[in-house]
Parts: sequence; C-alpha cells; structure tokens
Amino acid sequence: MSIRDNLEAIEVRIANACEREGRRRDDVRLVAVSKTKPAEAVIEAVEAGQIVFGENKVQEARAKIPLCPGYLQWHLIGHLQSNKARIAASGIFQMIHSVDSEKLLRALDEYAAVSLPVLIQVNVSGEGSKDGCAPDEAAALIDVANQCSKVEVHGLMTIPPFTPDPEKARVHFSNLRKLRDRLQQETGTPLPELSMGMSHDFEIAIAEGATYIRVGSDIFGGRS
Repeated sequence: MSIRDNLEAIEVRIANACEREGRRRDDVRLVAVSKTKPAEAVIEAVEAGQIVFGENKVQEARAKIPLCPGYLQWHLIGHLQSNKARIAASGIFQMIHSVDSEKLLRALDEYAAVSLPVLIQVNVSGEGSKDGCAPDEAAALIDVANQCSKVEVHGLMTIPPFTPDPEKARVHFSNLRKLRDRLQQETGTPLPELSMGMSHDFEIAIAEGATYIRVGSDIFGGRS
C-alpha cells in the first residue's frame, strides 16, 4: 500500500474511534512520525493531505525540514537532552512533546525566540527504560514552566510499555488523563492536550482522551 492508502486507512480508524466515543473528529490530531524516513516520504504524505509531522532527533529534523514544504508543522517527540535545547528552540519545531526536567524547561526558555508550546512527558508506568518524569514530579515542572517567559505547557505526553495487546495500554492512558485532570485543579493551569497512542493502540488512546496520536509505521512502514 502507498503512503496515501495508509493515511486513508488511518483516517478511517480515527473517525471510527471518535464516533464510538462520542468525540468530535477535529479533537484528535494525527502526528505522522517521520523519523528515519527521507523528505521524499514526507512530501508523499503531504500530497495526501498530512500537515503535522513528528521527529525523534533534533539533528535529523534540522537536516530534513528545509527539504520539505515550509508550511508544515513539526513536533519533536523524542527524548531531548538539554545540550540540544538551543537547536530545538530555534524555531524548527512548533511543539516539543518530551520535556521531562526543570533543566530542560529552563534551557528551552532561555533559547526560544518566541513562545514555545511544550508537553510534559510523564512515565506513568514507571518502566525503567522509558523517559519522562515521575507522576508526582509533574506539578513542580508545571510550576516551573509557569515562571518561564517563552515556554508554555499545553498538556502531558506518555509512552506506555509495548504490549501486543493494545487493551493493556488502556490503564496507562487512563492514568495520564486522570493525572492531567488533577494537575489542572492543583496548579490552575489549563492542560488541554494529551499526546498518547501509536500505531497499534491509538484507538484505545482516543477512547481515553488523546488529543494527539503519534503514528509512524502504519503510515510509512517499518523503520529504515
């Protein structure tokens, strides 16, 4: 199947998941994860109507983005070290999904030329191999962000442990939503965005309130 065919199939899955949950289709945005894929693949997705793309590595994105149409939206979804904050905050990304420390927040705020939307990555499962702050550290990070002049926290992100049964991811998506609801009350900060769900489990994520889903392999095929 072509990238266009894959995107059309993803759209049907998203629309059906939203209909089942009584959600508006416009409330869920698709981030096409283009990591390791060439600009030609991105352009093929653009020709099929996709606008928002996700990259894992700053250096790869910085090389790829100038080869693609200038009106696209680029989100950084991979782990970001604070020593790469200057590049990440330079304007190449419209959102960073993977902020998980005070050091990184302050670095991004220092280098950002304009307001920079970010999401706090939370390791809700406690899995040792996953990045993200602990759930009980998220409130402090939101408080730090609220002290910043350029960084703006828009919500939370998580990556659950991989399991062949997507239903087993539900508890982690549910826990992120509950944490978001509690943090909004505790901090008084609006947190409308929940970035959660990938190719094999995004329908479950939509059922639990995802506003961004990150889909790569079901659009572009396996990793190069």
